[in-house]
Amino acid sequence: MSNPARKSNSENNFNPNMNNRKWKKIEVIFEFLLFGIVIGITEDLIAIKFATGEPITLKIISIVILIAIPFAILGEVIFDRIDFAKIFKKIFEKNK
Repeated sequence: MSNPARKSNSENNFNPNMNNRKWKKIEVIFEFLLFGIVIGITEDLIAIKFATGEPITLKIISIVILIAIPFAILGEVIFDRIDFAKIFKKIFEKNK
């Protein structure tokens, strides 16, 4: 007979495999987010330099950082989770 005070792993929400997968997923998201921020800042600074010819100052870098971070978050958290191929396939199949 089982002890009613003792809960199973599923009741305790402790599953080592599930926990490991969750951390791995979070790790991948943060890696892409960090990479997205660095690449976004770099490309924005290059575009500003070539488009305007202005020297890159600390003020310009701070503005670029303030703009790049929200877009990197949007790109990683929202848009990377949307399967646009599936959406377009549904749209174009309806139009046939």
